[in-house]
Amino acid sequence: MWTTCVLGTLRVKSLSPFGNSYSASMSFQELLNQVGSLGRFQILQIVFLLLLNAIVVPHIAMENFTAAIPNHRCWVPILDNDTASDNGSRILSQDDLLRISIPLDSNLRPEKCRRFAQPQWHLLHLNGTFSNVSEPDTEPCVDGWVYDRSNFLSTIVTEWDLVCESQALNSVTKFSFMIGLFIGGIICGHLSDRLGRKFILTCALLQFAITETCVAFAPSFFIYCSLRFLAGLSVEPILVNSHLLMLEWTSPKFLTMMAALLSCAPNIGYMISAGLAFLFRIWHHLQLTMSVPIFFFLILTRWLSESARWLIVTNKPQKGLKELRKVAHMNGMKNSGDLTMEIVRTSMKAELEAAKTKPSLRDLFHTSILRKRICVLSFMRLFFTVSIFGLAVHLQHLSSNIILLQFLISALAILVSVIGPFVLNHIGRRITYLVLMSLRGIFILIAVFVPQEMQTLRIIMATLAEGISSLCVGVSRLHTNELLPTTLRATAVGVIGFFGNSGSFLSPLFMLLATYYANMPWIFYGGFSIFNAFTVFLLPETKNQPLPDSTHDVGNDWKESRKGKKEDPIIKVTRF
Repeated sequence: MWTTCVLGTLRVKSLSPFGNSYSASMSFQELLNQVGSLGRFQILQIVFLLLLNAIVVPHIAMENFTAAIPNHRCWVPILDNDTASDNGSRILSQDDLLRISIPLDSNLRPEKCRRFAQPQWHLLHLNGTFSNVSEPDTEPCVDGWVYDRSNFLSTIVTEWDLVCESQALNSVTKFSFMIGLFIGGIICGHLSDRLGRKFILTCALLQFAITETCVAFAPSFFIYCSLRFLAGLSVEPILVNSHLLMLEWTSPKFLTMMAALLSCAPNIGYMISAGLAFLFRIWHHLQLTMSVPIFFFLILTRWLSESARWLIVTNKPQKGLKELRKVAHMNGMKNSGDLTMEIVRTSMKAELEAAKTKPSLRDLFHTSILRKRICVLSFMRLFFTVSIFGLAVHLQHLSSNIILLQFLISALAILVSVIGPFVLNHIGRRITYLVLMSLRGIFILIAVFVPQEMQTLRIIMATLAEGISSLCVGVSRLHTNELLPTTLRATAVGVIGFFGNSGSFLSPLFMLLATYYANMPWIFYGGFSIFNAFTVFLLPETKNQPLPDSTHDVGNDWKESRKGKKEDPIIKVTRF
């Protein structure tokens, strides 16, 4: 017969179905430990989500290849028309024909956007100098352009002639994707906290797979930009929810390893995309090769598990219990079927009480501590994104061989990410972020002030800066998620992402400052990185701290909450 015995000062415990006693102070993390905090389930889910990141993230920079601007010049009949009947031209070399057809720019290179109205035969007899008598008449490229196809046989630039007067349209393609990224970041957070991580991830992945595949068949520039906008809408929901599903199913002691893996995964994807860009020189084929496999990942999402932590704190304990039992079974935990609703309710009593009140965007600014964190994180993300995107979207300024440069940067980023878990576990989030962002800014500034003659050193410094950027992103995302409560984590990430995505618009605008001083944009990018590094001290360290589940768990409230739980009576069931 079972009887209840109250021990001492009402400290009571119950016999756990897993063979151990549990207490009312058991948090979700202890519940997760009971079903397995890093078993077969976590490994399979994390591997799947990392592979998903590896194939989705490179689409952000896809236009480094599909919208590459090759060298070009005006099409001229005497040079490019195979049926030209001018007898004199047949005995001239290609260089001679180019000289009499295309004027030279200030760097003594053929003009890209103008040609002579008539062949200037007299230039063949001037020994490299121009006549001072009269300036030859020139005209725009009325018959089209001739493109250098040594790197890419076809890009959207060559297909729709996005050069010269239409060169600004090349920026429109990037802007359309970024505005989609911006809007997607705003709406995804609130929807994820209301409808669930898995549901929003699956819907966004479906939209992304369809739109990016259709991009390869876009018949016009307008449809291409529209499809890229829709694809951009899906990116933030995919990335945010995949990160949350990994974070909320993982024990704190393994989060640093996860941050390093999250840094490696996109760079593996970038290396693969660079290799595919080398193999598929026609942009339609490259776009299809990178997009069609997403449908395979879409099918596999049916086996993903929703975040049990989110289900419980949003007052859906029965569904959370179902997911916990499934995880326990996959991880080989015995007696997984004995996990009961009573255990879940006792373990998460405070969280379930808080879940009776529906969280809203207003709650982010209800407490002073959370309000301060949101403001600081938003401020940091804005300057962080300006600096990161400022370098990433201008890789063409570093080298003409964008394929090789992208591959080298990605390889370096993977090597840097390997040290991530060691550094994060030993010196914490704040110091790691300080060191990485400071080094990144210093590398950029060195590249700025190194003399032009030392071009190799400039490229090395810029490559090092971009190589550690990926780990900086991983540390920033990890620290941000560890500071936010589960009930509002996705919503808060959406608010912070609003400011971060604003930086993606501002970063190209700083390049306009190059008209006043060539190095000024890079000084801003490097300066913002160093300034951002020291701002991290406005936030607390989160190393070895459990994730907060509600607004009451944030900051000092979290300490008071846990202290209060330790003082709660614990019931112990013994058998006589």
